[in-house]
Amino acid sequence: MDPILLLKAAIMGVVEGLTEFLPISSTGHLILAGSLLDFTGETAKVFEIAIQTGAMFAVIWQYRERLARTVTGLTHDPQAQRFALNVLIAFVPAVVLGLAFGKLVKAHLFHPVPVATAFIVGGFIILWVERRHRRQFGDRDLEGQRRARVETVDDMGPVDALKVGLIQCLALLPGTSRSGATIIGGMVFGLSRKCATEFSFYLGIPTLMGAGAYSVWKQREALHVADLPMFAVGLVFAFFSALLCIRWLIRFVSTHDFTGFAWYRIVFGGIVLLTAYTGLVDWSA
Repeated sequence: MDPILLLKAAIMGVVEGLTEFLPISSTGHLILAGSLLDFTGETAKVFEIAIQTGAMFAVIWQYRERLARTVTGLTHDPQAQRFALNVLIAFVPAVVLGLAFGKLVKAHLFHPVPVATAFIVGGFIILWVERRHRRQFGDRDLEGQRRARVETVDDMGPVDALKVGLIQCLALLPGTSRSGATIIGGMVFGLSRKCATEFSFYLGIPTLMGAGAYSVWKQREALHVADLPMFAVGLVFAFFSALLCIRWLIRFVSTHDFTGFAWYRIVFGGIVLLTAYTGLVDWSA
């Protein structure tokens, strides 16, 4: 296979892994990176979704002990049963709306300018939520002194899970950020920052692995055995970069809010729109 194509696959894998769990939209970054690298087309679109599985394997590895306890405890442990049920409840809305509107969204919104617009809108939403949070609690939640209504994933109920699952559906719009929607939305619904972040990790496992498998199956006729090295490289680089990002983010949320990510979204989105408008960069997808 063309080594340049494998290099592009590696770069895309790193972009996926570093952005999947941050509130800055991995799909949006992949669309923009693919446009710059001239990594486009139907196979590239399947690739962008499929390599999310690599990032999810990083979550499985990071939380392997918790997930193993859950699987072995499904028949007798109420806590494991409650946790699994909550993930399932939160997962269902994305399946329903994804199947209903996924094709329409991909046809009209998987392009750099709509993505950049979503970047900016999402940034302002994060700023609003963080400002609201500070008015209510000051900086106490970052110091571990505040008691949120839902402190840990094990404290969540089915209604909490459903709310997070519904807000996750906003991520059908590229540039919105699945992790951003679930974390920021979870905080609005009363989850602690740490709880919302961890539940976002867990919810991503069925959501993104399911989306990846479904996309590959739907587009299987457009894929070839020769594409396997490209997909493998993307998955491997997504896994290792995502693992680093997860471990960093767990530490980050204990002492920081997401204001910096909000300004990043706004500035980056503004640059994309400005360069697209002036013609300085050809962002055609």
